[in-house]
Amino acid sequence: MRWWIGPERLAVRFSATETAEMFVPGRMFVRLRPWLDRFDTMLRGENERAVAQRMSLIAFAIRIVSAAIAFVSQVVLARWMGGFEYGIYVLVWVTAVILGNISCFGFHTAVIRFLPEYRETGDLDALRGVLITSRMFALLASTTVAVGGALAIWAFSADIADYYVVPFILGAICLPMIALGDVLDGTARANSWPVFALTPTYILRPLLILALMIAAHVAGFESSARTALLAAIAATYMTSVLQLVTVTANLDKRYPAGPRRTELKLWVSVALPIFLVEGFFFLLTNADVLMVGRFLPPEDVGVYFATVKTLALVHFVYFAVKAGAAQRFAGLMGNNDKSGLAAFARETVQWTFWPSLAMGLALLVFGKLLLSLFGESFTAGYPLLFVLVAGVVARASVGPAESLLSMSGNQNACAAVYGLTLALNIALNFWLIPVYGLAGAAISTTIAMLFESLALAIVIRRRLGIVMFVFAPRDGRAA
Repeated sequence: MRWWIGPERLAVRFSATETAEMFVPGRMFVRLRPWLDRFDTMLRGENERAVAQRMSLIAFAIRIVSAAIAFVSQVVLARWMGGFEYGIYVLVWVTAVILGNISCFGFHTAVIRFLPEYRETGDLDALRGVLITSRMFALLASTTVAVGGALAIWAFSADIADYYVVPFILGAICLPMIALGDVLDGTARANSWPVFALTPTYILRPLLILALMIAAHVAGFESSARTALLAAIAATYMTSVLQLVTVTANLDKRYPAGPRRTELKLWVSVALPIFLVEGFFFLLTNADVLMVGRFLPPEDVGVYFATVKTLALVHFVYFAVKAGAAQRFAGLMGNNDKSGLAAFARETVQWTFWPSLAMGLALLVFGKLLLSLFGESFTAGYPLLFVLVAGVVARASVGPAESLLSMSGNQNACAAVYGLTLALNIALNFWLIPVYGLAGAAISTTIAMLFESLALAIVIRRRLGIVMFVFAPRDGRAA
């Protein structure tokens, strides 16, 4: 068996069929062969479906490793920092990641739509233009947001709890590099380079944060939110610069140098609706943590965030499938392959739902043990898992539905769904958290996920004629 990793794919010269034939008894091998052949096709196939499956598989593996790293690092930080300082750190870091992502204004996803199109049509001038424009736009926009946010925090510091002021200003420093990393992620995904897309953000950055915190701890620095945020700043800048160098080097190999054409009006017209979708989605994913920070003390923020981080072991199935499916949706739409689109949409739902269900059930069994690793007080979040897992499984039942809408030109409808879902989530949080505390946040999030899943399924059926639901008819199309 030979392995090598290139910018375009993880290549594996290994045949499961041939290997099984040598070791598996005859009758069993005959039964297994169709599945083994399919597995070989996924690993070695060059068609778009195989590439999408391979990207999802690689993304899935990266997210598994990432979830383990994130879990271990959060356990270490929680134990060193204590509930109060840990709660401050996670609220600030979540806010920074949200604002950094939003500061791309949709260009980090729009590039996934335009790069395959320009590559297929041979329009390299526009391709080079969108590559440089997406980076510059994200850097300028995120820097503006960072400066404005820091000034606002300083101006209204008298109305903000004093233990949040300096940490939030430190968090603003990360925004430009978070935004740049998101654009580079989208660029790599558009070229089917999942390793270059996901490894920096999901593996390298958390490892660096943990390593720097360990170094600070050994050196005798206080294990506080400020120390953790300084480590996050250094790790984010190192990661994004390294990703910029590697992605740019491989782009230079793939696309020859030449003139650039800027079609800013077209790109913005597509990016802004996607910005609304991505912004609403990102806020929706993290609104509960922010709302807990609004109503409850840092200790409760720490407990809720630890619970959400544990839940990420289920979430990453959805994100892995999404990472491999977006550019495939765009390609099928570009070829006007409606039947192929419906079939592939149904496949992505199957890829998402069943692994999510299995992992959700496993998490309910081992969740209390996992939370106890953060500290005894964090087990208070265990009952919340039963509520939150239901919401995650509901979302998984429609697969990467928002990617299908965004890549098919229905980003406005998708943005409307997420806007309504976010509004519902925030309203429920305002109502339920003061009454039920952390349970109110979990209930609000789950209700919002149920509404989101139902609304996305309805919009896809009406706009595309596809029943994107795990138990839909086999052809995946509406009757």
